[in-house]
Amino acid sequence: MEKGTNKTGTKVVKHLKLIIVNRVISAAFLPALLFICTSGQQKPPRKNEGNAKEAKAPMLKHEYAEVNGQRLHYVTAGKGKLIMFVHGFPEFWYEWKNQLAEFGRDYQAVAPDMRGYNLSSKPVEVDQYQIKYLVEDLRALAEKLGHKKFILVAHDWGGAVAWAFAIAHPDYLEKLVIINAPHPGVFQRELRDNPAQQKASQYMIIFRSAQAEQTLSANNYATLVEVVLGAGLKTGVFTEADKQAYIEAWSRPGALTGGLNYYRAARVGPPTGDDKQATNFAAGLGSLEVKVPTLVIWGEKDTALLTGNLEGLDKFVPNLTIKRIADGTHWVIHEQPTLVNEYIREFIKSK
Repeated sequence: MEKGTNKTGTKVVKHLKLIIVNRVISAAFLPALLFICTSGQQKPPRKNEGNAKEAKAPMLKHEYAEVNGQRLHYVTAGKGKLIMFVHGFPEFWYEWKNQLAEFGRDYQAVAPDMRGYNLSSKPVEVDQYQIKYLVEDLRALAEKLGHKKFILVAHDWGGAVAWAFAIAHPDYLEKLVIINAPHPGVFQRELRDNPAQQKASQYMIIFRSAQAEQTLSANNYATLVEVVLGAGLKTGVFTEADKQAYIEAWSRPGALTGGLNYYRAARVGPPTGDDKQATNFAAGLGSLEVKVPTLVIWGEKDTALLTGNLEGLDKFVPNLTIKRIADGTHWVIHEQPTLVNEYIREFIKSK
């Protein structure tokens, strides 16, 4: 793949749009929050338009923690038991702004920028993005915050890390909540045996390529802006301030590469001519059984992670609750935050 003006580059962009647009633009996002940046430091939104109890929303605080050899930026709200929210690609802590406002009322709600993203450290070496290091980041952050037992909520790549965390450290978790993120054992099966999932995951091969940064960052991140924010900007659910916040996060030195390195380090994706074996992104963890009460929320219109990822999940997760949202996409967190929050609250309060 070359630069955007040649035929190969144009083909890649079109392919990305066909795949990612279905993931992203199909979402009817909530009215976005105003995002203010002062002297390069992101500040919390002044208002949460998606929450009826706006006046009582807790203050969002931006903090840093030195853990596992990394400097992680995180946003925290409230106090009490820890509930940690982990974002996926290509988002950052901002994905969870509505959940921070909601759960910060009665928990210490924390949303980190994962390593490689936004204001957190961005190791140069690809192997520093292996799952085992990402899991340790979360464990070390929880302990730094003074918690050895907490609730973990995660989406997309954050969900991949959360599955691995629950497998490796069940003793740290009170409950696990996964939103549109496949279990490693099930996803390996789907990538190996399901042609539909193989087709839906072709973008992963592109994301692992050396040309991915060039393709996604061309013309001031025009492709990412279009697929992530395009529809919302047209309908008014995203503002120009939101657009600038995302561009700022993506354009921090090393940030786009950091996010893409998750795909590269795990070599996750459908089998190719060079790699006929589908990847288990949690390879090396031994047993893939999850010994933690788990809620899986799944937007069934997700065109990148198909509902086949729910089939046979109970074989890996004995204590499992599944909530399907028929009209939700991969981005159901943004589309239906009230329903998602209700499902999370109901689950974490249950015995």
